[in-house]
Amino acid sequence: MSGHSKFANIKHKKEKNDAAKGKIFTIIGREIAVAVKEGGPDPANNSRLAAVIAKAKANNMPNDTIDRGIKKAAGDANNVNYERVTYEGYGPKGIAIIVEALTDNKNRTAANVRSAFTKGGGSIGTQGCVSFMFDTKGQIIVAKEDCEVDADTLMEKALDAGADDFVEEEDSYEILTDPEIFAQVATAMEELKVPVVSSEVTMIPQNYVELNDDESIKNLQKTLDLLDDDDDVQSVYTNWDE
Repeated sequence: MSGHSKFANIKHKKEKNDAAKGKIFTIIGREIAVAVKEGGPDPANNSRLAAVIAKAKANNMPNDTIDRGIKKAAGDANNVNYERVTYEGYGPKGIAIIVEALTDNKNRTAANVRSAFTKGGGSIGTQGCVSFMFDTKGQIIVAKEDCEVDADTLMEKALDAGADDFVEEEDSYEILTDPEIFAQVATAMEELKVPVVSSEVTMIPQNYVELNDDESIKNLQKTLDLLDDDDDVQSVYTNWDE
């Protein structure tokens, strides 16, 4: 949609995250533990773990913290009791919302997520009710202001590593990949020493929706804030054009 800036939205979220760095590291640590339990401690043979490591690095998690998390999870895999759960629903004006969580108590998490939707005037829907509006992609965002590599070199390196698409926008470069290829493209960007704003497997809306009235924006923000404050919630995706 015209006027939508992925970079601006991601930068805003990162600024919020930087104020709560401890929570972000806790969230990523939990993702590392579950990824190791599901696929083992070697990122070369565990694409989900490789993707989480790329996300951790984009959030400035120290390498030794990442390594400790992998080793701890590998030695304690039987005690990792988190389950992946996904909720789908609607915010004000039909805004699509997807919530991904890792939880050791699905009843608690479901109640908290449902409450967040309700307090913002939205509602939980059935599985699949909005996910068809999103594409699961590896996404790497590079800020132009921080990037010393020219666009042609960056694009060539990304496409050679297996990226599906390279988009130059006014303030950033966006690199999109198949989720299974994401880790190797992220590694290629790391080798170029390109500072990334965001690097993760995410859900990208096929179309963005604007909200034009203050009440709807206030209610949607209430839901998103409540979800952000929930320790079980890992990621929240919407098709809101902020």
